[in-house]
Amino acid sequence: MTDPWVALEPGTDLAEHVRALRRAHETFTEAGTVPHPVRPVVAASWRRSARAGVGPDGTARVELTDGDLDAYRAEHPLAPVMPLFRELLGSFAADGEHLLAVCDAHGRLLWVEGHPATRRRAARMNFVPGARWAESAVGTNAPGTAVAVGRAVQVFAAEHFVRRVHPWTCAAAPVHDPRTGQVLGAVDITGGDGLAHPHSLGLVQAVARAAESQLALLGPREAAAGTPELAALGRDEALFTVGGRRLRLSRRHSEIMVLLARHPEGLTGDELLCALYEDESVTPVTLRAELARLRRVLGPGLLASRPYRLTVPVGSDVAVVERRLETGAVAAAASAYAGPLLPASQAPAVVRLRQRLADGLRRALIVRRDPDLLADWAHAPWGEDDLEVWRALAAVRPSTAVRARLAALEAELAAPYVPVRDPAGSPSARAPVHARRATSLQRRRP
Repeated sequence: MTDPWVALEPGTDLAEHVRALRRAHETFTEAGTVPHPVRPVVAASWRRSARAGVGPDGTARVELTDGDLDAYRAEHPLAPVMPLFRELLGSFAADGEHLLAVCDAHGRLLWVEGHPATRRRAARMNFVPGARWAESAVGTNAPGTAVAVGRAVQVFAAEHFVRRVHPWTCAAAPVHDPRTGQVLGAVDITGGDGLAHPHSLGLVQAVARAAESQLALLGPREAAAGTPELAALGRDEALFTVGGRRLRLSRRHSEIMVLLARHPEGLTGDELLCALYEDESVTPVTLRAELARLRRVLGPGLLASRPYRLTVPVGSDVAVVERRLETGAVAAAASAYAGPLLPASQAPAVVRLRQRLADGLRRALIVRRDPDLLADWAHAPWGEDDLEVWRALAAVRPSTAVRARLAALEAELAAPYVPVRDPAGSPSARAPVHARRATSLQRRRP
């Protein structure tokens, strides 16, 4: 095939190809082998889907509804380019009886628009806003596979992993953040066999590139809205966006900014000293020098003293997660959680906040009992040894892989821990990985 990401070569007998794909799909679901004529990109996706525990008779789950969905869409970085998507693809979708869909980086559909009759048909398989169409949830499909592999892809008929999606054809392309290269989501066209043409794949690719160009021109959304923003989750050095500038802060400056953003009323020097340093021998002079350096980094007018405070409101990703948890928007909170707060920080106040935020989200996920949300946490770097979450996941999705991982964690917990000591007699940081994990698990034990 000339382009492996295109579903059909010119001149292909459509009906015969559909029959061949259905036979191949049955062979894979029954025997686990992938025969001709399945494309390599589809075969790889089928295997990933099977490893994730997706069944061919499954269906998508709706995770975000009503106000929860509205709030998440309003804050999503693709919201500013929705008018562009509608301008370039809206008429094409409506006139051709197709659907325009946009998903986030987790495969959750945020917008589904287009021909009314087609929307009603798609709703019967939960192809609706708020539904999760990640590969790990419903197997091979264009938007889910596009965000999984970071490439534009076309999926035709029985190339879809779930049988109820076999009557459909879709083409999707990922949209990247023009500043970081991170996948923000994907733009998709879904409809009938008429989309099984190279032009539909080229179209969504062009629209995705246009969206990235517009995002680059718009600049950071936070700066455009006039509110400085602090991103500190999942990174040791926070990013501060203000006035169109993106500043990477040092670790100590990151800690100070996290604390000041949480205390708009300000903190005294003594309060900051206790919050930042475990060592009581650190003097106020050291702190004042650090704050003077931070003031130069931020620029004039942003950091005041007596008490130390930020002169303008500063939003943060920590506040977004907390706000969503407070309103019960668990799925939206999990989407905003990019990882532990300043994971390398040992500042006492930051450590407490990091633990409180993670524990609050973990408890909400366990209570929610959503298998996809639990799986996202369990497979993240910060959740791979989280025994409570793996137990909760095993209760709602007892697949072979999940049970095996849980058994391994239980065995590690039961194993005796003998710390390795260095020549000076202190516990070594080079203790066996399983021993360090067991210690971590004991701390989490209910």
